[in-house]
Amino acid sequence: MLISDIIKKIRYHLVADRIGPDMPFTHWRLHFRSTMLATCRKRFRGFDETSDFRPGAYAVGCSQIRIGARVVVRPGCMFFGESDTMDETIVIEDDVMIGAGVHIYTNNHRFDRVDVPLVEQGYYPSAGVRLKRGCWIGANSVLLPGVTVGENSVIGAGSVVTRSVGDGMVAVGCPAREIRKIGPRDGV
Repeated sequence: MLISDIIKKIRYHLVADRIGPDMPFTHWRLHFRSTMLATCRKRFRGFDETSDFRPGAYAVGCSQIRIGARVVVRPGCMFFGESDTMDETIVIEDDVMIGAGVHIYTNNHRFDRVDVPLVEQGYYPSAGVRLKRGCWIGANSVLLPGVTVGENSVIGAGSVVTRSVGDGMVAVGCPAREIRKIGPRDGV
């Protein structure tokens, strides 16, 4: 019984649509640039050769995630892009900066009824997340389903983004709120 379980686990790890520390047959490949690129270009819907997916980062539903040019996905990041209803769930455009520990989710558990345990209520429909060109997502931020972070916008560290942020804005907090437009500061 043990041998057959091991064989099943190995087969799963070789074909699963995910990359991360719990996937030993792909995770070690993230430590070396050439094997990282080969793995990411094979697994992701799109992955530019100038980008980097660091060891310790995690992605579920890789085939529905697109990562543009000059993007570094740092350790502790979690991209949950798995969806039965969408072809492309997470789009990260060129020159996006992502801090360590950023989490991106494209679906959420239902919690409509008090008479049914939450675990049995299923999920709300998936909604894509888009990080537009040049934005910066601060460390340990959480982006929830359906949000777009505008071009050259900044999300402060530890923020929880529940709704979209416009182009050239700074948004911080829990939930994140736009606090100012990016530009010269008075008195600086």
